[in-house]
Amino acid sequence: QVQVVESGGGLVQAGGSLRLSCAASGSTFSINVIAWYRQAPGKERELVAAISSDGGSNYADSVKGRFTISSDNAKNTVYLQMNSPKPEDTAVYYCNAMWGVRSSWGQGTQVTVSS
Repeated sequence: QVQVVESGGGLVQAGGSLRLSCAASGSTFSINVIAWYRQAPGKERELVAAISSDGGSNYADSVKGRFTISSDNAKNTVYLQMNSPKPEDTAVYYCNAMWGVRSSWGQGTQVTVSS
């Protein structure tokens, strides 16, 4: 079993920066992929970025060049560095850890980008 907890959300001005953290615990050695999703009011949850256990990563087109996903294996933590955020990035950001056919979601952290 794996648990994840997000932190680092808050209010940020457009063009600023913010870093989200996703701390994993439990059977972290079994994790294949950790991903960040987001859900804005009235919208579907969408994939923002993902990083695999071999270090490969992928991004939604809307955040490419602005957001960076990275991992610190010693701390069992995945980060989402958000540079030059836009008001449309405002959403609740969720961390999801996947192992085998199972996954675990965090409780989410609110990110609000002011114009």
